[in-house]
Amino acid sequence: MDLGALYQDVILEHNRSPKNFGELKESSGTAHGRNPMCGDEVTIWLRVDGDVVQDVSFVGSGCAISKASASMMTQAVKGKTRGEATKLFEAFHGMVTGHPMDEATLGKLKVFSGVSRFPTRVKCASLAWHAMKEALESPAATRADSAR
Repeated sequence: MDLGALYQDVILEHNRSPKNFGELKESSGTAHGRNPMCGDEVTIWLRVDGDVVQDVSFVGSGCAISKASASMMTQAVKGKTRGEATKLFEAFHGMVTGHPMDEATLGKLKVFSGVSRFPTRVKCASLAWHAMKEALESPAATRADSAR
């Protein structure tokens, strides 16, 4: 099996059985993202305790890349500090836009590396990440951080 086929299998598996799918009750930050070009939509919920993302979930509909990216993003940022989650966002966004930065930190997220060759799919892959960053920076999430 070649690497491209393996990457495709990982994306399809996360699309079929997304992780952390569903609304997170008691969240400290939430954000909604929509891609008007293709109709992908996602809502991200975060629970930040101190400076750490304790839990994250999503609900969304759209293409396999969008849903798989949201699923894998929730796994990647859970347990990370606010700064680590932001660095992951930057590294992921750089990779999918063809401007790789620190790909060493991406691990399994490298399955999306080929997206940069398809400009119309970049938004699909990065939609949930932009929503996560917005939720992380929301006033409620910031208050949860500063309350400690």
